[in-house]
Amino acid sequence: MDVQTAQVFFATLAIIANLATIALVVARLAHRSPLASSLLELVGPYGLWLAWLVALTCTLGSLYFSEVANFTPCTYCWYQRIAMYPLAVILGIAAFRRDWGIRRYAVPVAGIGAVIALYHFLLERYPETLAIEEACSAVTPCSVPWFTEYGFITLAYMALSGFALIIVLLTLPARVREAPGSLSQSVSQEA
Repeated sequence: MDVQTAQVFFATLAIIANLATIALVVARLAHRSPLASSLLELVGPYGLWLAWLVALTCTLGSLYFSEVANFTPCTYCWYQRIAMYPLAVILGIAAFRRDWGIRRYAVPVAGIGAVIALYHFLLERYPETLAIEEACSAVTPCSVPWFTEYGFITLAYMALSGFALIIVLLTLPARVREAPGSLSQSVSQEA
């Protein structure tokens, strides 16, 4: 895959992540609607696995852009990686173990990553008003995106999209998190 194709591919995934985030938030707000309830019940049992898949995709995408495309990460990119990379590991373990308790740890980490990604994205859009020169180097400035797809999607925006979807997936209501007849349900019913 060449770099331009990867940029379009990951930018498209960011749009899909945004649409999924919006759909799940709207479904949570309109939970009494049969369609919204169905969506939540469809996604809910797989929320941990989907959150892990998002974190893994974000991690692999950032590694592709730095190691294959040779885009040197700026300071804020590194901070976002510090938040995302552990999520790819701990969410995978939690999904395998069906451990929704990971939410207590993963949601704050994703939230911190989302705040950094949002600031970074705004810094790219409005560098003259938000720039903190001490945090960025002259070699890899934080205010200059490596690329922009679809007129607004940058690496920072992609990270923000990933963090937002992870947060939404991990905060699904308890009643939709377990599939009917799942192992954890049968264990809790026996206790």
